[in-house]
Amino acid sequence: MLTLLIASSTAFATQRALLVGVSELVNQPQALWLQAPRNDVMLMRDALLKQGFTAPDIAVLADGVPGAALPESQAIHEALARLLAQSASGDFVLLYFSGHGTRLRDVAKRYQEPDGLSENFLARDVRGTLGTDAALSGDLRDVDFDAWIQAFLAKNVFVASVFDTCSANSMTRGTGDAPATAEGPADDEVRWRGLRTTQLTGGGPSARSLSPPAATDAVPRARYVALFASESHQITPELRLPRKARSARPQGLLTWAVVESLARKPATWRDLFDGVLALYPPVIDELAQRFPTRELPSPVAEGNLDAPLFANSGAPASTRPVWSAQRSGDSLAVKAGLLDGLAAQQEVRVLATLDDGTVRRAPAAIAQIKLGGAWLAVPAALKDLPGSAFWSVTPVTEPAATALRVRADKPLPPGLSLDYPAAIRLADDPASADVRWTDLGPAGHRLEALAPVFGTAASAVVVPDVAALRRRLQALAQLKWLAQLQAHAKGGQLDGFDAALEVWSADRLLRSVPVAEAASVLPALRTGERVRLNVRNTSGRSLDLVITGIDARGALQAVYPDGAGETNRFKRGTPEQPAVKRFDLPWLDTAGEARLLVMAVPAAPHSAPRLFGVATAAQADVSEVRVRGGQPPAASGERQVFAALLRRSGSSAATADGGARP
Repeated sequence: MLTLLIASSTAFATQRALLVGVSELVNQPQALWLQAPRNDVMLMRDALLKQGFTAPDIAVLADGVPGAALPESQAIHEALARLLAQSASGDFVLLYFSGHGTRLRDVAKRYQEPDGLSENFLARDVRGTLGTDAALSGDLRDVDFDAWIQAFLAKNVFVASVFDTCSANSMTRGTGDAPATAEGPADDEVRWRGLRTTQLTGGGPSARSLSPPAATDAVPRARYVALFASESHQITPELRLPRKARSARPQGLLTWAVVESLARKPATWRDLFDGVLALYPPVIDELAQRFPTRELPSPVAEGNLDAPLFANSGAPASTRPVWSAQRSGDSLAVKAGLLDGLAAQQEVRVLATLDDGTVRRAPAAIAQIKLGGAWLAVPAALKDLPGSAFWSVTPVTEPAATALRVRADKPLPPGLSLDYPAAIRLADDPASADVRWTDLGPAGHRLEALAPVFGTAASAVVVPDVAALRRRLQALAQLKWLAQLQAHAKGGQLDGFDAALEVWSADRLLRSVPVAEAASVLPALRTGERVRLNVRNTSGRSLDLVITGIDARGALQAVYPDGAGETNRFKRGTPEQPAVKRFDLPWLDTAGEARLLVMAVPAAPHSAPRLFGVATAAQADVSEVRVRGGQPPAASGERQVFAALLRRSGSSAATADGGARP
């Protein structure tokens, strides 16, 4: 029945796409031009036609493509405006961009990035102010893209974006001069996407092109996905692909990987992205040998990756996480571990996707586990599969140790909803219960904390109705998992990462204390004071970062990512150029019990960002960023992890004793 409902809901949705490829920057030196964007848009167009898109619903703006409009800034905005006008509730839209990008400081930008820089896509007619880092015309800013995406979402249109471009500001390691765009022999040339604004030639008026839609209230991004070719400090290549094939021609690496992954018939955006990640390592390894000083790319994804591919549905195809795995002989290395909610001997289902899209499945159990990785034997039924198969693992159910065990004399209330690995179960043995629930009839529901994780002394609360009971149980289940996360990461240290709680009065910083010391140092707040969290990354690496909390009412509070569909991949910073961001925590200022979790690990190359199994948005909206799972740090970095779980008590004093009343 569910399959029929999904099929019927997508049958009436119109699929449209805008494909933009900028090979030539006509106001810039030809040495900066690219070769592959014109090939990229045609490769993507052919792939979309095979996915069921119709030719009239695919608009192409590209230079060097017969019949296509030129990809100048005004034309791109006008094409976006036409696409928005054509779109109706229930439709699907793909926005695809291939070409150069850059980064600059934009003081007028409402949302400031942790590194203070704004990403820009360069249209065919881009002009710069020579030698500066602040003025461009003929570009599309990240805030422009955000405004267009918000306009589509406001019409209940599912928006997927693919950016085969990059916005590198520091494009090489230890190189002061701007590097060449093209490198290598003519018959196997590699061109790099990403320019510094100081490489662009000025001249002509600096007036901006057609304005994007006016800003409106943010729309929850349950119907949003984006794939990026690289992190913001990296560059991405175009080269002859497939490697060593007679039919190879210049292609953007992300575009080629997306099209190759589509051939395996992925069901969700996560399946597609996992396929992309599996194709990157051989190409990147080759480029690392040829160009050792380059910051080579690691793709990034954000949004509701568990949504069905090319459909308009905010509901995930599955709420079970799926982690990629790598086969070596008769064993599988899973790119998830204790920090993601896996447990030793846990039952899992192994999935193997073949070249034609066929998926083979078999049960298995985790044999060995660490913080960021796990290992198991290849099931006997799958040992004969070819080496080209893509492997992944999904849990059969939540680990028993993470479940909140409830002692009650009746079934649990209906409608409980939690993200893996948090769960709620009736206690088989009353002595093992974490919480006792008593139905008081018209007087409400009584919850009594029994487990040490919720406090050293028994405490109880009465809630008025079933809805409040559900919220409390879900918050307690989430809190139990947060406490286990902190225990897993105990003793870890992440070099170059700092998080501090600050006390402010109006615009004045009064005092600051590292979160690791906040338990004993942070005093009670006075009237007019508020708490903010300051996060600082100088590690030289990007981080997978999650900041979340539970307020005094038992409601989850997403801090980073904020539940609007953004990735939790926190930008790279260095001691010279730190990535810094402050977060307001108004729910932590109010009286009553509250919790704040800060969790961070180094981001691994060619991995999906990891969320540590922590919910990041309201369950009822189904709008959280679902990017669980990811490649663990190298073995030498197993303890490179930061975790802090803080409690603000009813008297507004912060402690870290793990205690909380329900």
